[in-house]
Amino acid sequence: MSVLFLIVLNVIVPVFFLIGAGAILHRKFKLDMNTLSKLNHFLLMPAISFINIYQSKMGGEMIFQIFSFLALQAASLIIVSTVIAKLARFDQSLSATFKNSVVLNNSANFGLPVSQMVFHGNPLGLSIQVIVIIFQNLLTYTYGLMNSVSVHTKSAKGAIREFLKNPVIYALLLGFLLHSVSFDIPLFLWTPIENIASAFIAIALITLGAQSAYLKMTQFPLPLILSLIGRLILSPSIAFLIILMLGLEGTVAQGLFIASSFPTSRNSALFALEYDNHPEYAAQAVLMSTLFSSITVTMVVYLSKILF
Repeated sequence: MSVLFLIVLNVIVPVFFLIGAGAILHRKFKLDMNTLSKLNHFLLMPAISFINIYQSKMGGEMIFQIFSFLALQAASLIIVSTVIAKLARFDQSLSATFKNSVVLNNSANFGLPVSQMVFHGNPLGLSIQVIVIIFQNLLTYTYGLMNSVSVHTKSAKGAIREFLKNPVIYALLLGFLLHSVSFDIPLFLWTPIENIASAFIAIALITLGAQSAYLKMTQFPLPLILSLIGRLILSPSIAFLIILMLGLEGTVAQGLFIASSFPTSRNSALFALEYDNHPEYAAQAVLMSTLFSSITVTMVVYLSKILF
């Protein structure tokens, strides 16, 4: 129980303290969300991704194992969410938003800061989460986007273009390249990169809090309940089975198990708003899964220490 308490105190409380600070600041000062989004997307995330890949000791076999897990996990969630949507008799629009709420998770703004706290001083644990972010981005702008636009049969030709605009991809590739050739980055370059990366955890969580500042909850309809169960309970349960099947151990198993438990991606709400697929429900799924993840992620982090 003392370990569980320490996880709550040292990981979950700091995360939600910063999320709460973001919500309060946005309500009081009306923060510029576009600026915060660009700051996270084009500066902070690339910096933290580059540093952790550059410092990691991840080999080709390990990367293959991670991508194998992520592919199996995504396929399983797609199948399960599709079956649930059919059994619940959701219409096509509601079904698209429901499936995105289960399959797509907040691996960046929520997941990377949590992993940074859990795996403090362990570049491998953080590198795993960076790869998860890249995979989730690919999944978001392929399956997630197609899933949303298919409701209204609109073209999705820009999906790959949008994915390739993500600077994290290029930070990842540069980190791999410099790491593989053992290039020693000069101090005058390394210091500012490290300083930028150090700012990520606070700014990312404050941004997440600001995004949630004005969301309201009045009831818990069936689709929302199923989204919460799918994202916070079924996802880590499926992940655990896949980890056992692939024989993963140690930090890799811990990192992937924890990554599977993160709340619904805010992109699912953005897609729902853009294509008018029950946007209010989508926003509620993001908010409530983030709030309830304070309990479920705590349990998954705790179990990861015991099981792996």
